[in-house]
Amino acid sequence: MRKKELGHSGIHVFPIGLGANAVGGHNLYPNLDEEKGKALVRDGIKNGVDFIDTAFIYGEGRSEELIGEVLQEFKREDVILATKAAHRKDGDQYVFDNSPAFLKASVDDALKRLNVNYIDLFYIHFPDKETPKRDAVAALQEMKEAGKIRSIGVSNFSIEQLKDANQDGYVDVYQGEYNLLNREAEKELFPYMLEHTISFIPYFPLVSGLLAGKYTEDTVFPEGDLRNQQGHFQGTTFKRNIEKVNQLKPIAQKHHVDVAHIVLAWYLARPEIDIIIPGAKRAEQLLDNAKSVEVTLTEEDKRFIDTLF
Repeated sequence: MRKKELGHSGIHVFPIGLGANAVGGHNLYPNLDEEKGKALVRDGIKNGVDFIDTAFIYGEGRSEELIGEVLQEFKREDVILATKAAHRKDGDQYVFDNSPAFLKASVDDALKRLNVNYIDLFYIHFPDKETPKRDAVAALQEMKEAGKIRSIGVSNFSIEQLKDANQDGYVDVYQGEYNLLNREAEKELFPYMLEHTISFIPYFPLVSGLLAGKYTEDTVFPEGDLRNQQGHFQGTTFKRNIEKVNQLKPIAQKHHVDVAHIVLAWYLARPEIDIIIPGAKRAEQLLDNAKSVEVTLTEEDKRFIDTLF
């Protein structure tokens, strides 16, 4: 499958990337093995997965440091690197900060942790309540003009915040939650993406494995598992979701792939979505996800999935 452009940036990437929150994200996952995390990034790049998505808050900079170590083994131009910032320590807590001074300092700090001369895509990870979003993006545009970043993204912004941020047309990428169980973005965000040539990159695409066809109605998650707190996994809602996912199995069998590949292929068939970054903890997961680009859904397949969900 041909590479896709990030918005109007001129940067082209393979459509399946690596969401790297499990690479050094010790504050997000217990008992992570850093060497396995580095091997995941290394094996992905070697096998053509050229888009790596990380953030400061993944391990409070540790994810960036580990990825930076692996990048020294490759030609810099062979990897498209995205990272994010917004979290500022205030005492024992983090607060969101989109101020120009903070964002500029965050770019410089990320460059050091990643040990690179430029970052391909830099996001404002979360909006704060104070900073005009046009001013925040203007600060990143200065970093772009200085050669420190190549494109600008925002994440978790409302449609109003996005419109404010993009008044000068500087935004290339929007990242937000989107999946078959949460299609809210289709109402206002997707039309705006198409109108302004902004790439939408969805996170949580497989809903913690729920849309991958891994579970049954009788699946029980261990005590302390985050899925026990998520509405999609509760009671009758969970059972209804399993019933819907099971109806995707004949389509998967027809295409000789797994249900997860069908779901990811459905996203990629949408004109608003250019890249998907499903998380992975093992190289086999990452490379398996990449098979989705080989799936060509029929119009009937796409309509069935659209109606089902």
